[in-house]
Amino acid sequence: MGARRAVDAKDPTYIDQYVGRRVRLRRGELDLSQEALAEKLGITFQQLQKYENGRNRVSAGRLYELARTLETTIMYFYNGVETLGSAYARGVSEEGAEFKGQADSEAIDLMIAFREIRDASQRKSILATVKKSAAGFSPPLPPRGGRPKRKR
Repeated sequence: MGARRAVDAKDPTYIDQYVGRRVRLRRGELDLSQEALAEKLGITFQQLQKYENGRNRVSAGRLYELARTLETTIMYFYNGVETLGSAYARGVSEEGAEFKGQADSEAIDLMIAFREIRDASQRKSILATVKKSAAGFSPPLPPRGGRPKRKR
C-alpha cells in the first residue's frame, strides 16, 4: 500500500480550485489571454496558471485585484461554491469516507458547466447520462451475506 501524504492547511482546497476555475471562466468571458491578465496583475502567466488550475491559493488581496481587473465582484468567484460543497458532502456520506486532498479538477469543471445550463430538461438528461455512465464503473457490491463468492 502506498504512503499517503498528509493534508497541509496550506494546500489548496476544493474551494480554492473552484475560485481558480471561476477566474479562468471570467477571463474567457472577457476574451483575455493568460499573458494579458497576468501582465495587468503584475504577475507571471505561470502564476496565473497555478491559480486557475487550483495548485496555488489566491490571497485576499490578489482576489480583490482579480475582481477589479476582471470587472466583477469578489462574490463572483464564490458563486455556486455552496452547491459544490453540498455535492462533496453528499458524495462523502454515500461513500462512507472522509474527503481529503484536492478535488478532481474535471469534477469542478463539470459542476461549473452544469450550473450554467438553464434548461431543466437538458440538465436532467445530462445528469441521467452521467449517472448511467458512472454506474458502469462502480465495483460490484458483495452479496448481503458477506464476502463475494470466488470464481473457480
